[in-house]
Amino acid sequence: MNSSILNQLAAASGGAAPAWLQYLPFVAMALIFWFLILRPQMKQQKEHRSKLESIKRGDEVLTGGGFVGKVVKVDDNYVEVELAKGMVVKAVKSTISDVIPPAGKTPAND
Repeated sequence: MNSSILNQLAAASGGAAPAWLQYLPFVAMALIFWFLILRPQMKQQKEHRSKLESIKRGDEVLTGGGFVGKVVKVDDNYVEVELAKGMVVKAVKSTISDVIPPAGKTPAND
């Protein structure tokens, strides 16, 4: 009653269980880890990278520091953001957290 599946397989095959069978739980855990954690994270990073690449003048953005402003100028590595009238700051493009859609427009999936 206390025998495990590996012991039952060993008894059924007339000898020791196959060596690959001992590694099966580790392979299963790696696959679960891949599909539940790594794959969604890579997809999210890809979407964020494409958002950063598509930033253009006039977009409203949220910076990593929590500031919301309008994009005035875009370079390869930097973005100039107008936080208030006449107050323009230069931010590293990778610190932009999100591109805020215009208020009058609803997302396509809603």
